[in-house]
Amino acid sequence: MDTLKKVWRFLTSPASGYAAWILLATGGVAGALALVTFDQTLEATSTQSFCTSCHEMEAFSYAESRERIHASNRSGIEATCSDCHVPHEFVPKMVRKIEAAREVYHHILGTIDTPEKYAAYKPQMIARVHERMRGNDSANCRSCHVNVLTQTSLQRRPAQMGHKEAIGEGKTCIDCHQGIAHDYPQPEPDEEDDFRI
Repeated sequence: MDTLKKVWRFLTSPASGYAAWILLATGGVAGALALVTFDQTLEATSTQSFCTSCHEMEAFSYAESRERIHASNRSGIEATCSDCHVPHEFVPKMVRKIEAAREVYHHILGTIDTPEKYAAYKPQMIARVHERMRGNDSANCRSCHVNVLTQTSLQRRPAQMGHKEAIGEGKTCIDCHQGIAHDYPQPEPDEEDDFRI
């Protein structure tokens, strides 16, 4: 308590008061500007135009997603890249933004800048996204599809049964709903036939 009194006395004393208040006000304004800039940067880097500004995202990922149900459906709602790939909660969103630095690095290297390279790396990219989705129980899916498990009466009978079975087996959305946003690689003839579309 004495420390607070000393700080208050220092800030309110005539000799040091003006300098201290100016310093505090400047720090407050700088902090507010930094916070606004940070927020705007987060917002800008989560837009569809930002996501597709790289050649490989526009030509490959975005192009194939345009032919899927999340781009054109009877509700008229179009899911954007960030709806599925950027967490909505603050801390997971920050972690994902930091992880995205790797993607910028590989963009600069040209790791997936041709259709052949993209196809070669696609299984790794899919595995990484599926692992993240399993780790958060498909939180991004659930941010839009909030009633899938609570209002099963609105679903067709096969969907009701499938969701009930999946819940019983501890599955998450991505375990059954693969290939709904992007083309999903088809298995080679000698691979195990466990690719569900």
